[in-house]
Amino acid sequence: MPPHVVHNNLPKNSANNHRDSQMGSGYLTSPLLLVINTLFDLYVLLVMLRFILQMLRADFYNPISQFVVRATTPPLKPLRKVIPGVGGQDIASLVLCLIILLIKYFLVRAMGAGVIDIGNAIASLSTASFGALVVIALADMLAIFINIFLFAIIIQVILSWVNPGAYNPAIGLINSVSRPVMRPIQRFIPPLGGLDLSPLFATLGLLVIKMLAIPPIIFIANQL
Repeated sequence: MPPHVVHNNLPKNSANNHRDSQMGSGYLTSPLLLVINTLFDLYVLLVMLRFILQMLRADFYNPISQFVVRATTPPLKPLRKVIPGVGGQDIASLVLCLIILLIKYFLVRAMGAGVIDIGNAIASLSTASFGALVVIALADMLAIFINIFLFAIIIQVILSWVNPGAYNPAIGLINSVSRPVMRPIQRFIPPLGGLDLSPLFATLGLLVIKMLAIPPIIFIANQL
């Protein structure tokens, strides 16, 4: 047996072990972060949607509204005992969104995630104080609030092209969310040649608001 065969296996095994350890450190972390972010963000979306539906006085008996209410009532019920509504608005829902986002930030930071992207603005989590995390969560909530209206308008436009005149509970709910944004624009910009341009201007306006509002909040959070 050639004497160099044993010596060649040693560095090869060492390299394999090093590669396996590297794969092991991030192999499960990234998918777990994806699951945590997705689940927490979806629930925050539901809670924020409940706040918006109540704010707009949307149809409570809509099946989708009923689903949102049932899915969010368990954590909201105890919160409402200590956090009353203000001006008819469900402040407990906003506080619940804040709490859920803070829990998510602590979890992802414990798993090694140092930054988070909110509306194309990068917020630092690794060295953020509790006050900074609260400000980041407020920016996140504002982005989700705007996104709900954006998605409602975009989905409404797509449905009007694909199946105009149709109605189902989802379309009714989407109309309830998008109508308050587009109605003021329709007063100043009437349809041109039968083409309603209000969704275009509403989408542009919401995107501009998001681009102007989120980065300054994240900047303040990064300075705390």
